[in-house]
Amino acid sequence: MAASHSQELKQLISDIAISLGYEGDRPPLQVDDRQAATALGVKASTLAVWRSTGRYDLPFAKIGRLVRYRLSDLANFIDSRTAGHTA
Repeated sequence: MAASHSQELKQLISDIAISLGYEGDRPPLQVDDRQAATALGVKASTLAVWRSTGRYDLPFAKIGRLVRYRLSDLANFIDSRTAGHTA
C-alpha cells in the first residue's frame, strides 16, 4: 500500500510539473510562489495570506525576499486534502 501511495505522489508531482510547463520526467525541485499558486488554483496573494496567518501547513522556503515551494510539498498538500465525500 505504501509503495502505491508513493507512486501516486510521484505521478502527482509529474502532473504538477507538466501543468506548469516542465517535463514530467524531469520536474524541478522547487517553484516560485506564482507557480505554486497556479498549481493549486489560487492567487499568489492567497498563498501570502496562508503563509502569514499559518492557515494551512504548507511548507515553504524563504530566501531573502524570494519564496519557494517544493513540488513534493505541493503534492503532499493536495493529496492530504483529497476527499472521497463531504460528510
